[in-house]
Amino acid sequence: MGYRKKIGILIATISFLTACSKPPVEQAATETKITATKNTEQIIDKETVVYVNGDIVTVAENNPTASALAVRNGLILAVGSRKEVEAAAGETFTSRDLMGKTVVPGLIDAHGHISLTALSKGFANLQPPPAGPVKSIVQLQAIMKRWDQANPDMPWLMGWGYDDSLLQEGRHPTREDLDKVSTEKPIMLTHVSGHLMACNSKCLEVVGISAETENPPGGVIQRLEDGKTPNGVLEESAIYKVYGMLPAAPELTRLAMLENVQQYYASYGITTVQDGAANDRDILDLEKVAATKKLYLDVVAFRLLLKGQSLEENLAVSKTYQNHFRVGGIKLVLDGSPQGKTAWLTEPYFRAPKGQEKDYRGYPILDDSEVNGFVKTAFTREVPVLAHANGDAAADQLITAVSRANKELGNSDRRTVMIHAQTVREDQIDRMQKQSIVPSYFVAHTFYWGDWHRDSVFGEERASRISPLQSSVRRGMPYTTHNDTPIVPPDMMRLLWAGVNRVTREGKVLGETQRVSPLEALKSMTINAAYQFFEEDRKGSIEVGKLADLVVLSANPLKVDAMVIKDIQIEETIKEGKTVYRMDQE
Repeated sequence: MGYRKKIGILIATISFLTACSKPPVEQAATETKITATKNTEQIIDKETVVYVNGDIVTVAENNPTASALAVRNGLILAVGSRKEVEAAAGETFTSRDLMGKTVVPGLIDAHGHISLTALSKGFANLQPPPAGPVKSIVQLQAIMKRWDQANPDMPWLMGWGYDDSLLQEGRHPTREDLDKVSTEKPIMLTHVSGHLMACNSKCLEVVGISAETENPPGGVIQRLEDGKTPNGVLEESAIYKVYGMLPAAPELTRLAMLENVQQYYASYGITTVQDGAANDRDILDLEKVAATKKLYLDVVAFRLLLKGQSLEENLAVSKTYQNHFRVGGIKLVLDGSPQGKTAWLTEPYFRAPKGQEKDYRGYPILDDSEVNGFVKTAFTREVPVLAHANGDAAADQLITAVSRANKELGNSDRRTVMIHAQTVREDQIDRMQKQSIVPSYFVAHTFYWGDWHRDSVFGEERASRISPLQSSVRRGMPYTTHNDTPIVPPDMMRLLWAGVNRVTREGKVLGETQRVSPLEALKSMTINAAYQFFEEDRKGSIEVGKLADLVVLSANPLKVDAMVIKDIQIEETIKEGKTVYRMDQE
């Protein structure tokens, strides 16, 4: 993912606002309130809660598991045996009987896009199962027609998440397909990768794309066989022209959407969310929601820098939250998507896209001088960098830029993050470790597109190494994993399952040697993710003094059969000691 420009995408009449989540709920009324003494008159300290009768997976190195924990004033007070914890809690406390369930640290969204996720909730859902209903272009057309009928006042028809690799027709919907839905209203459908788009003829007309329009730098306008006429499919920077023409939602609508979408994340156990390609308005909107104290999850934004832009002197980067919000650094996009075959590779794609030569390897978004300049400027100003690099050629570009800047400015604790890092080679991982680059792997690809990568994108050998988690474990490197929501839902249990099993949609194992243990996979979305954000001193593990960001699971992912990890339920999500989601109160 990672194309964002100044998107003002949705219109005020979005059904999401009524369909989305409920406000955070308080602790359940069924808790047993006790004292540790035999006094007949009990005085309850509501600020101290002791969790007992369950598994506590702390992920802490010196004490990875426990049988009880205590929380006071939003912080972890004690962890250990029930006797030790109750002694630390004092004479009065509230007891929470876990009834055999498991508590893990609050899960951290190592890479995703909360602003885009909020907006996309108002689009027609065109994703394939299990995220959506669409399996064919015929189904897609029917859904868009129904969406138009349900939203007659919408000047644009907008859909999210179609996936050509899983459509029965095995291709992108074209302008001809979408003209059958409407020739009067412009139609814009975003590809599941976020890097491509399908438009009808009216859309192309409105944004001024014709046979005479040249491909923009870092983008492609796909053409018919005559080599001139646009077929309606746009790649990478070519989609910006469309986003620039979309009507903007009113501010109050955008702010309400951001507030409401938190419950979506909380329902998956997430307590810290990323906005991994924020523009100026996204940041301003989040600041406004935070100022009204309506953020209850932590949100960290990274300002997207596009070709031709510069790093502003006044970018207010901070490592501390103000009302649960902070700007954490900048985001660069170096290439495209492997499932869309726009990622930049050093070796040709296994099967080149239609119309491309056999040695097609994708293409870069930024040239070397631009990447070198962005990285050096950010390092000089002590601004953390996230860089989207799917292909190994893009990975080379980032590693080289970081190496040059480190050599010139001196090494420092910068924790540059390579987002996705899908195809990094072993030699590149060695170089990344030397330059302290943290890989954030999109390991959910092994399920969602694993078969496509094996059979069409990379071939079996390269596909088996996508998201090489075990290679990082062997080196003792900190790494994280992510869902890149809204590219796929923020289903953290499925993400954990993917890292452990690497099983595709067809039920085949893709890269057995890159599997990791459940504990390692859990660390990638807890303590390692906290490290990526410079927050390991207060998040990511259940240790005394850290924030009481917790998740109650229906089962222990370290104990169940590995193949059922994805079926574990998020029973409750707790942010700083306060319940923000309960499954039984949905």
